[in-house]
Amino acid sequence: MSATTANESRTSQSEPATEAVGRLRATFNTGVTRGLDWRVNQLQQLRALLVENEKELLEALWADLRKNATEAKMAEIDLTVGHIDETLASLESWLQPRPVEVPALFGPTTTAYTNYDPLGVVLVIGTWNFPVHLLIDPIIGALAAGNTVVAKPSEISVHTSAVLSRLLRQYFDADVLTVVEGGAEETTALLAQRFDHIFYTGNGTVGRIVMAAAAKNLTPVTLELGGKCPVFVAPDADVDEAAKRLVGGKFFNAGQACGATDYVLADPATAAALVPALRTALEAQFGSTPQTAPDYGRIVNERHFDRLTRLLDSGQVAVGGRHDRDDLYIAPTVLTDVDPASPVMQEEIFGPILPIIEVAGLDAAIAFINERDKPLGLYALTTSEATKSRLVNETSSGGVSWGQPGMQVLVPGLPFGGVGESGMGHYHGLYSLETFSHLKSVVDVPLS
Repeated sequence: MSATTANESRTSQSEPATEAVGRLRATFNTGVTRGLDWRVNQLQQLRALLVENEKELLEALWADLRKNATEAKMAEIDLTVGHIDETLASLESWLQPRPVEVPALFGPTTTAYTNYDPLGVVLVIGTWNFPVHLLIDPIIGALAAGNTVVAKPSEISVHTSAVLSRLLRQYFDADVLTVVEGGAEETTALLAQRFDHIFYTGNGTVGRIVMAAAAKNLTPVTLELGGKCPVFVAPDADVDEAAKRLVGGKFFNAGQACGATDYVLADPATAAALVPALRTALEAQFGSTPQTAPDYGRIVNERHFDRLTRLLDSGQVAVGGRHDRDDLYIAPTVLTDVDPASPVMQEEIFGPILPIIEVAGLDAAIAFINERDKPLGLYALTTSEATKSRLVNETSSGGVSWGQPGMQVLVPGLPFGGVGESGMGHYHGLYSLETFSHLKSVVDVPLS
């Protein structure tokens, strides 16, 4: 249902968080959100918002991150619409009660089943690097599960936040989905409220704040964080092909992706061969002057630009290294001779800088990974099934992808989420429904 003028006025910035959450809880308590038709209608509205306003959303993404239209349409619009379509096609079957076998001692007529129960009012806090997809995608699951929603776009991607906020108010009744814009002050006010679930995408520092606030009300949380995603390039990999795939897995969105390759592990000979191969692959992708390439993005703001340029001193610049603060441009950069204790290896890079770390071989690579926080993604470029088996069984990560870094994020039937420092909980498809529902146990013992 579309929002009325009155509903739009109730979502203004001056509305206290307590009143907004109270309205949403009142809606949920009517029971209207439990019906399949209601859920389908909300998802159809979400789909219409994206499809009917694609041009305006793409313009906002260009203004915030210099995302070219092809990349932005694929990663922000089409991917999200695809997740909505999958949910619409499967939701009725997902919601069917699941029978459970009952022990014979309870008698032949006793039955048991599980049922997905909506949680209530959920808070979804988005992030700036994929500001459309990473706000809307969790909302798909929240609405599909029969909840009402407070949506908090990232204030860093200011243009996209403004457009999304206006469109969400236009397409949704404010008693079903309320948008709150702003920064730390507004987020703090929201976190002081009692929600039935909080879904946060961002960094670990803020994730800890979210979790501490949620603990006061025993509110369950999903934290989609990041971490340093390693890729092991094995000696058996074709170096030229490996370089092409590393470029695709690292420099998309100028490296500002939680699932992007953070650093490479390779033996000395493979590492040496990768440098010229990466130089060739980068030139093939972005030309000799990436700053003028139409498909190469920019850093989101000066603060992140300054943070990233400080990391350039952590090793020898083997490829790239140029930067322009006025344009928020950092060239696709490869670092060699990187000390594992250097600054670039102490934090998630989240930018277009790729360190190459030399290790003796697979044993050393596994040890290197296990000595550090568990990453969101673990990748390997290898033809060896034995290498893949050892990596998947001897390390811990949110997900793995062989042959192409980051692909585990794009398969909608797979759960997406981290472990430890890279997050907790998961979503996508059926897993989103599970995240935003309570799996209720039901037993029926007939009276006659």
